[in-house]
Amino acid sequence: MPPEFDLLVVGGAGVDTIVRVDRLEIPPGDSQFVEPVRDYVGHTGSGVALGAHHLGLRTAFLDFLGDDPQGGLVRAAFERHGLHFAHLVSPHGTPRGVNLVDAAGRRFSFYDGRHPADLRLPREFYLPYARRSRHVHLSITGVNRDMYADLHRLGRTTSTDLHDWDGANPHHRDYALGSDLVFLSVAGCRGRHEQVMRAILAEGRAAVVTATAGADGCYLLTRDDAQVHHLPAVDPGRPVVDTNGAGDAFVVGFLSAWFRGRAPLDCARAGSVAGAFACTTAGTHTAFVQAGELGPTGLNRLLDAG
Repeated sequence: MPPEFDLLVVGGAGVDTIVRVDRLEIPPGDSQFVEPVRDYVGHTGSGVALGAHHLGLRTAFLDFLGDDPQGGLVRAAFERHGLHFAHLVSPHGTPRGVNLVDAAGRRFSFYDGRHPADLRLPREFYLPYARRSRHVHLSITGVNRDMYADLHRLGRTTSTDLHDWDGANPHHRDYALGSDLVFLSVAGCRGRHEQVMRAILAEGRAAVVTATAGADGCYLLTRDDAQVHHLPAVDPGRPVVDTNGAGDAFVVGFLSAWFRGRAPLDCARAGSVAGAFACTTAGTHTAFVQAGELGPTGLNRLLDAG
């Protein structure tokens, strides 16, 4: 029987509070008026799951969630989008973040990380979904850390996003070395990203490592090619207003192309298109790229040509 889901996303649901400021610095005085402060369904797992769902991938999402107003906001949003979401109640509440976004769309995030380090999704909860899924994406929240042995035994391919990993923090290492596709940002290892990418391939099981660099594009390294390839950023054709969720959108675009059997460079180009689109809308995960939505530079042309 073919798998019921193309993609299973595990971990990374929460709520982002977005504060728009002129600059990412503390102004003089002790207060300042800002644009209306808004709450959005956010965090990395939500972005990957919702983005994949809107690109037509059969997607399921698993996580802990609090029995609190923020958890209700998350559940209502997923139901509205039609995303298959299953959760267990966490007594620690729903994770939250506060993201400062400046006039150029750049952001800085404060993540509360309220789940304790030893909190794990139980095997009886995630195994039925893993058996019914083609690929599993694990967010680096810790609740899924012990899943790799089961996923490898089942023959499932895996991916993760290390975000701004510095190449040394032990929290990320299990994810970096246990996943088949590894994404990260150069923000945590700027100037050393090639070294970190090569170490992931040398020490782990990954076939492909991609490092995003915002307006500087992205870098790609594969096990079959010793060269680190640089791809320039894609012009979204509209002003950049908010970079929240751009990395998650990149992952979604990449995976969509990967599932179609495209070459890694094509997958990275697809990720770049999706990430650029995410930067043109305010808030976290408020709009999702559709195949062909960006016209001649869109995903449809990129993935289906040739």
